[in-house]
Amino acid sequence: MLRTLSSIGASNRVVAYTVHEPPEPASVPTERADGIVFVKDGFNWWAFFVAPIWMLANRLWLPFIGYVAVAAALGGIIYALDLGATWATIVNLELNLIVAFEADSLQRWSLERKGWRMIGTVSGANMRECERRFFERWITKVESSSEAVQMDAQI
Repeated sequence: MLRTLSSIGASNRVVAYTVHEPPEPASVPTERADGIVFVKDGFNWWAFFVAPIWMLANRLWLPFIGYVAVAAALGGIIYALDLGATWATIVNLELNLIVAFEADSLQRWSLERKGWRMIGTVSGANMRECERRFFERWITKVESSSEAVQMDAQI
């Protein structure tokens, strides 16, 4: 496989996002676009290193309560079995690893519980490109649907 000079050092990394809209979006497309949230798919390093703080920062109250309950139960088991600090650290890292892999699902679940709906998915080289790609498709769809509504109103 030949590589061109322009591709040397180029990143082939692709990120994917799910796109969510609030339960009662604004009627004006520009205001409606401001309420849209992008949730990145994949491993979350912040959730791995500081899972409880990440949950609180993202207002994931129920997952936080579940995390604390599971961590306390596992800590109690480790203490009861007198396994020591090494096992406590390993178990804590494994718990944080699970949270880091499921961080995007936790965010989507929380949004869904609040009535938000997923309106699409998008992928690209970075967040900026994903937003551009999504809004290019979305704005034409929104404009065409508002034109159809206006035509129905005139008939």
